[in-house]
Amino acid sequence: FLQNNTPTQPTPSVELLKSDKLYCLTEIQAAGSTFGNYFRVTTFGESHGGGVGCIVDGCPPRIPLSEADLQGDLDRRRPGQSRITTPRKETDTCRIYSGVSEGVTTGTPIHVLVPNTDQRGHKDSLMMPFYFQDYKEMSIAYRPSHADATYDMKYGVRAVQGGGRSSARETIGRVASGAIAKKILKLFSGTEVLAYVSQVHQVVLPDGSVDHDTVTLDQIESNIVRCPNPDYAEKMIAAIDAVRTRGNSIGGVVTCIVRNAPRGLGSPVFDKLEAELAKAVMSLPATKGFEFGSGFAGTFLTGSEHNDEFYTDEHGRVRTRTNRSGGIQGGISNGEIINMRVAFKPTATIGKKQHTVTREKQEIELLARGRHDPCVVPRAVPMVEAMVALVLVDQLMAQYAQCNLFPINSELQEPLNLEPANL
Repeated sequence: FLQNNTPTQPTPSVELLKSDKLYCLTEIQAAGSTFGNYFRVTTFGESHGGGVGCIVDGCPPRIPLSEADLQGDLDRRRPGQSRITTPRKETDTCRIYSGVSEGVTTGTPIHVLVPNTDQRGHKDSLMMPFYFQDYKEMSIAYRPSHADATYDMKYGVRAVQGGGRSSARETIGRVASGAIAKKILKLFSGTEVLAYVSQVHQVVLPDGSVDHDTVTLDQIESNIVRCPNPDYAEKMIAAIDAVRTRGNSIGGVVTCIVRNAPRGLGSPVFDKLEAELAKAVMSLPATKGFEFGSGFAGTFLTGSEHNDEFYTDEHGRVRTRTNRSGGIQGGISNGEIINMRVAFKPTATIGKKQHTVTREKQEIELLARGRHDPCVVPRAVPMVEAMVALVLVDQLMAQYAQCNLFPINSELQEPLNLEPANL
């Protein structure tokens, strides 16, 4: 924080009057690169820097963990995996540098790094010809609907190559930490987090065509677009192929479900579980919309049509006959399948001339260059899963801290790690 260009020590909530001007000193924390309260994740790195990764603080000790546990989801996210993704070639091989000893977590910060091996970063590097080919014009002109202009407005400087922190490459740290979170959820309560592509442009998967009780990761991964319905997957791939050859882009929707989520996660007011999930997934690049449960379609129903009626199942558990609430009521998980949908806009950087302005406010036409996805949703699937898993682990730890410190009320509550096999 600066006063008259003089550095000062930040002090929380202090106001002072100096030179007839009012100065408010505020504590600055992490500048938006840290997520979570108990299971805290900080991501770092840029698209064309030396590497990207994350630091996970607050991971419970004694969790079996290896680089292979992270690599599977990183492979699902990596570029160059098919003809409908960016042609950038990266292996995205991760290394764990701390927080794991002899195959188990130690409870100390976990440091994960993924080197960039196909970057086109700087004018003074061996990649200089690619710099001038891909980034010379974009270094002075703003790409329409990209973060170029707003980064300049906020910081007064920006990383030109690949968009820096605004690049989807930042999500490597999220996916790596999300893989850790997913393993914790699976080991603790048998919780599964699965996402799939339910829409590409005007190709929309009909409601009910995917059974959320039985859909598997293998079904989702059976095609390059990550849609578990083979017929619609082919239509989606054809739509992406068509726009790719024209140098344009399209958007889509990712649906995410959570099976066997512990009951009681979330809080009643400001930290409702669906609010935390919305913030998490909407922090991903290119997101433009979020629906939970019945979503906007629920507004066409009456209360008697929308309400999820309760019953008691064969195990004596309180259940709902329908799930229009999406597994959350009053901001708290009820044990039903959590389901949500996330809308992604068309990729901003396209191979077509568009009107824009330069940093000097000169109006020009820009033909953006570089290597970009014609549609982001196939690679966004593991990103959405990661953010959902991070929220659930954080809320699980919060529930233990507040409500499970003392013995639970067994007449109304159940153990957080109650798996279906244990009913």
